[in-house]
Amino acid sequence: MNLVIDVGNTSIKIGVFEEASIVHHETLKSENFLEVIQKIKNDYPLIKRGILSSVFNIKEKDVVFAQDLFDMLILDHTLKMPFRNLYATPTTLGADRLALVAASVLKFPEKDALIIDAGTCITYDFKNKQEEYLGGAIAPGLRLRYTSLNSFTSKLPLLDPEPPKNHIGNTTNEAIHSGVVKGVLYEIEGAIAEYCNTYPNLTVILTGGDAHFLSKRLKNSIFATSNFLLEGLNHILAFNNSQ
Repeated sequence: MNLVIDVGNTSIKIGVFEEASIVHHETLKSENFLEVIQKIKNDYPLIKRGILSSVFNIKEKDVVFAQDLFDMLILDHTLKMPFRNLYATPTTLGADRLALVAASVLKFPEKDALIIDAGTCITYDFKNKQEEYLGGAIAPGLRLRYTSLNSFTSKLPLLDPEPPKNHIGNTTNEAIHSGVVKGVLYEIEGAIAEYCNTYPNLTVILTGGDAHFLSKRLKNSIFATSNFLLEGLNHILAFNNSQ
């Protein structure tokens, strides 16, 4: 059994895998990390190996604690990947993006694939059917856009994401919803169209915390489960164990 840990910007996701099948997953706050890791050790004594991915600063003592309990890999660009990484600055490439590309290789082998992760940021990552990772793009996510309108202006309110009633907003709140939500949708649809011009058989994968909100309003995308990144981490762990 394997343990995979994804430390994101706002929460930590944990998955327990029996080979390629996930048997347990949960989301927690950083302050509960030690308690949850110890409980998983007790509940799943057959776990031998693990992998940890972090895009946020995790306490050194938490990492050491996990490494003491399990044979734990820390995900970075030095690990072997199930794809060829052609990113020009691999040391600056987020661990979460590596895991998403690995998941696309596992789920959609030998296909041109664009992975759109709609979270705190919206990331676009592309791998071709030769399993080569070429790069992508990074843009502000939904909540970042709402927050920036409130933070960098004197009078605009901070709103929670909400589907606009019309593309013409006739109140300030509706204008914000139209501008943010429609803006994100136009951006994503435009990115997909541009990729499709070069790769007409493109597979588009939508994942991340806001994927469900956006998927209802997007065409031509495959809505991936919230475990997509965890599956990618498990695939990287298995790939390194097989080498």
